[in-house]
Amino acid sequence: MKTTFQPLMIVLLMLCASLSGCILSGDEEGEVKVTAVFDYSPKNDIRTGDSVQLDASSSLPQDGSLTYSWDCDGDGATDKTGQMVSCSWELEGTYSVTLTVVSGSKSSSQSKDITVSEAPVGSPTAEITQYTDEEDCLYDEIDNTRDIILWICAMDKDPGSDREIQDTRDVQLDAVDSVAGGDDQYITEYNWDLDLLVDSDGDGNTENDADLTGESVEWKDVAPGEYQINLSIVNSAGKMDGDKIKVYVSFYGHWSDNDWEIASGNSNDPEEIQFDMPVIYDKEQGNTIRKVEIILTYPQIDDDCQDITPGEGNNCRNKLDIYAYNEEEEEARNTTETPLENREHGDCDDDNDCLQLLLSSYMFTETESTFGDGEWVIAIHNEKVNDQKIESFVIILHYK
Repeated sequence: MKTTFQPLMIVLLMLCASLSGCILSGDEEGEVKVTAVFDYSPKNDIRTGDSVQLDASSSLPQDGSLTYSWDCDGDGATDKTGQMVSCSWELEGTYSVTLTVVSGSKSSSQSKDITVSEAPVGSPTAEITQYTDEEDCLYDEIDNTRDIILWICAMDKDPGSDREIQDTRDVQLDAVDSVAGGDDQYITEYNWDLDLLVDSDGDGNTENDADLTGESVEWKDVAPGEYQINLSIVNSAGKMDGDKIKVYVSFYGHWSDNDWEIASGNSNDPEEIQFDMPVIYDKEQGNTIRKVEIILTYPQIDDDCQDITPGEGNNCRNKLDIYAYNEEEEEARNTTETPLENREHGDCDDDNDCLQLLLSSYMFTETESTFGDGEWVIAIHNEKVNDQKIESFVIILHYK
């Protein structure tokens, strides 16, 4: 009698192989074999100093149990760890790059040769000099090693005539650390592009416009905001290179006057002093405010107030509030619910109330539940029937 066992087994094996999740390559039935697999990019024309991306995401199993280690130069030592890393080489040659993956007691390795050529002589390197103000407007040190961070400190604004934030500052830009590419080369062009969304020269590249030119330039009248700029250089061999940097300009405005008062009002018709405040939240342009901080300081009791009714409490107890309105004149937030005993923000004198209002960056996004950016109004409200003195008013626009 002819047996059907062998053909039947072949059919079953073929059917099993065609089904996802049915893997027979493990040490036990159903277990995925530990396998190191990696790819890299770019694959061609790799030069000294180039960064090559190494990707081990195709290694097995893909259940989160793997650890990844990389030997970038073939010396047997681990140079990098992680599923995706980058390696670069300073000398030309062919390097054996090895990925080792480990899951429990099992491991697997894969090696590939990567050939690195000498970078062509004469390639320039553009570099924008990074710097910051040494201190912010309150004399706190600024810790930053990557961007340009600056402050506009308007510490003596007049509450009677200057209640609009129009302050700007000049920004120094320097490319002195750029390299021409060799002893026989020199840089012939320094082009500064101050708006990476606009192609002002019409060449199809939005990042190489010459809004300013020169090794060291002054970018004048920069308003509070977050900016990304690009430096493009060309050397005497016609080779080009570029460098980008973020520029953050924040604002601190302080209004104070010995004779500053807000007139009396009432709950139905409060007296209001308004301040115009421009804010920017533009994700496409990469110009987004981080937060706005507003601080109002006023005496708890005015010196000239005599209206104290026995048994009724102290009617001379002042209460001012801060209101914030967006460009559409919608009320976004106010401080009316802040109790009198909690009006002691910062280093507040016992005789004063120091009231704070914070507006987070989320409030300036454009959704159904937020208020958008643009020209906002910050107002001081007086609902009391007596005039009230104001010690100081502060608006801080944080862009970093």
